[in-house]
Amino acid sequence: MTNDIVALIDYYEKEKGIDRDKVLAALEFAFISAYRKMVPGADAIEKIRADVDTKKGDTVIFAGLEVVADDDYVDKFNEVPLSLAQKSKPDAELGDTVDFNVTPKNFGRIATQTAKQTMMQRLRMAEKEMIYDEFKDRAGDIVSGTVRRFEKSDVLIDLGKFEGRIPSRERVVTEDYNVGDRIRVYVVAVENEARGPEIILSRSHPNFVRRLFESEVAEIADNTVELRGIAREAGYRTKVAVGSNDEKVDPVGACVGLRGARVKNIVRELNNEKVDIIRWSDDPATFVADALKPANIRTIKLDKENKVVSVTVDEEELSKAIGRRGQNARLTAKLMGWDVQVSKDETQHEQFEARVGDAASSLADQLGLDAAMAEKLFRAGGATAELVAQMPAEYIAAALEVSEGEAETILSKVVVEDAAPATTDEAASEEKADA
Repeated sequence: MTNDIVALIDYYEKEKGIDRDKVLAALEFAFISAYRKMVPGADAIEKIRADVDTKKGDTVIFAGLEVVADDDYVDKFNEVPLSLAQKSKPDAELGDTVDFNVTPKNFGRIATQTAKQTMMQRLRMAEKEMIYDEFKDRAGDIVSGTVRRFEKSDVLIDLGKFEGRIPSRERVVTEDYNVGDRIRVYVVAVENEARGPEIILSRSHPNFVRRLFESEVAEIADNTVELRGIAREAGYRTKVAVGSNDEKVDPVGACVGLRGARVKNIVRELNNEKVDIIRWSDDPATFVADALKPANIRTIKLDKENKVVSVTVDEEELSKAIGRRGQNARLTAKLMGWDVQVSKDETQHEQFEARVGDAASSLADQLGLDAAMAEKLFRAGGATAELVAQMPAEYIAAALEVSEGEAETILSKVVVEDAAPATTDEAASEEKADA
């Protein structure tokens, strides 16, 4: 056995952590394969083994032959006549199996080159089996690794002895990775496929956030505070619902930490992804009001049978309630498991329109206009006849889409009403004043 094979054994045993017996078994298998390729007809040998002496560096191939009567000897690859067997082993009897050294000359040097590739394949399989044994129970944990390389849009992560993969579907779209970057990842699964076990990692999985909270918040680790739900759009926003099993412990405060230290650590790990921590409530109305903050809710209607919650907000609060690209409402729906419908509150608008209609009707009666024309005049600023009198004719014409002559007519009506004849008492008073 040459020095490079010895070095290979040491490398896989010490660096890769593969048991030495498995390494030697792979080496023996490789030499047997090499022997079968070198020796014509060796494929017909049924019982064959390789004896590797790791101290002397010798490799010997033995064929196990069945002892048969001299007259019955037919298969030279698997049988040996009794007379010949007893020369090698005096106490050999019919039916025994006797090992014969069938090692060709110069076998070690020639076989090493042939066996090396086969051995490497067997050792890689052994390494993958060890990956599966070690990681099969670690699904759901967070591990640290270094970005090793890229395969198309997948990221290969060096986990020390092993290598994991972040598929494109498990990446965060807002994150960029460079070879050598040190990152923390969530172990989604260890898949034992035909080509060998594969460690599937993720940065976008909702449970990645769950594990970060469990590692950062002691109250969650000891079950004082419970994570009731997580809804995440990786890279943008995450909503976490928390409840307390101890009425003396504030679940939101425990997760936020002193001066926000705990949640800041989590946000930093998530590359400044926005994280909303919401107090859990069994009352859907209370919970949705908290989940849609900072928007102020005006009305909430629940359809418990169909799990639909209809929320109305003021117009200026609508963008807050829906959120950027609808994230706030969408994540709230995921967190609740209900269909959350957000709409603008129309009651104030309806009340305003009703007041406009009443005022326009009064103006129509004063100026002898139809309702549509009076409403246009009102919306143009003519809330009262006195205000209409102050409007230029050309402005009224443009606002009502009429000619200036018609606008002058409207103004004349206002003037006439303002200069209406005085009453009898008023006329008498004026005559006395003149006298």
